[in-house]
Amino acid sequence: MKKRKKLRFWVIIVLLSFLVISSSIRTGQFVTHSFLKAGELQSEMLHLRAEITSGSPIAMITKKRKAEAMQVRQDKPKARAVSQDIAKSANGTIKEIRLVPGGQSIGVQLSTKGVLVVGYHLISTASGETSPGESAGIRVGDVITKINGKTTSSITDVRHIMNVSKSGEPLKVTLIRQRIMVRKSLIPLKDKANERYQLGLFIRDSASGIGTMTFYDPSSGTYGALGHVISDRDTGQPILVKNGRIVRSVVQAIDRGREGKPGEKIAFFPENALSIGNVSKNTPFGIFGTMKKNDSIRSDIMDAALPIATAEQVKEGPAKILTVLNGNKVEAFNIQILNSIPQKHPATKGLVIKITDPRLLKATGGIIQGMSGSPIIQDGKLVGAVTHVFVNDPTSGYGVHIEWMIEEAGIDKNHQFLRKEAAG
Repeated sequence: MKKRKKLRFWVIIVLLSFLVISSSIRTGQFVTHSFLKAGELQSEMLHLRAEITSGSPIAMITKKRKAEAMQVRQDKPKARAVSQDIAKSANGTIKEIRLVPGGQSIGVQLSTKGVLVVGYHLISTASGETSPGESAGIRVGDVITKINGKTTSSITDVRHIMNVSKSGEPLKVTLIRQRIMVRKSLIPLKDKANERYQLGLFIRDSASGIGTMTFYDPSSGTYGALGHVISDRDTGQPILVKNGRIVRSVVQAIDRGREGKPGEKIAFFPENALSIGNVSKNTPFGIFGTMKKNDSIRSDIMDAALPIATAEQVKEGPAKILTVLNGNKVEAFNIQILNSIPQKHPATKGLVIKITDPRLLKATGGIIQGMSGSPIIQDGKLVGAVTHVFVNDPTSGYGVHIEWMIEEAGIDKNHQFLRKEAAG
């Protein structure tokens, strides 16, 4: 009996111990569960990360994906905030280039850097006729910048030097030939007719013509025009510009173009016309300078600044050009962009265009001289400028991408960003 009592006693003790232990475990599980709920996502993440290393491979992958999904949910607000900060920073530091398109007819007056040699003339001497300049190896197209160390900025400067030169004394001539400095020795000869020493050279110190304004930058006052370099009419060489100015001009008539013979605008501007801007650069992409504050060019048809299109953004299809046919009224005419060559580096003739507007074709026959620089607009953006005509097909010609013009103008600080953005 005693043994049975003792056995019952121990059984009861074991059962009571088991109940106490079981209650503790359940209490601990309840507390842990409550803690995880209270800790929300962060605590749940810690819990899941601990569980990733246990269980079957499939269960591990499932738990890992669940953990990653929760991490994404947790990180999304942070990523969104960072993204907004980047966008805000970009908007705060990157300024979109917007230009007022032109189309106005302008007169251009240039003073050359030195005097330009445009030809030879023969001097009559006791021993016959000859040209001292040609004999000295001076070529047509050379720009004489100094004679005997004295600057020759104009024909007047050359005359002064010749008036004090001595008989038989060679002149030391400094000139620019194809952007290279060259020195020559020239002995002037006395002409029998006027008893004066002469060089035997035809020289020029200025040039003038008409063209079309392409754009105006209201923020800096910078303008661009023509879309191509101004070359001397006799030598074909680009003019080295010392200084220059642009004035307003009035189109009086149109010499209509035809196959084999380009037409031209017949425009007028007085010699003493008021300057509306200077000319600081003459480049393969046009002339550039600064407009006077009170003479910013605006037209009735387009006086709002437009965004520009990079070469990659221009597409084949319809577009418009702005130009003047009569007086000083800027008008819009329909064209077709037949080909746009995406160019990573500055180059001319990036666009092939065709005039499709019936009224413009009737008036001009197509692209004519004086139309160079007419802005090309497509989808509300300034994309380029008219530059050349096809001689055998005056309805068609070339254009230059506007991005190369603004780069030459020096207003392309954000140009590289625009190119990367367009490429992306």
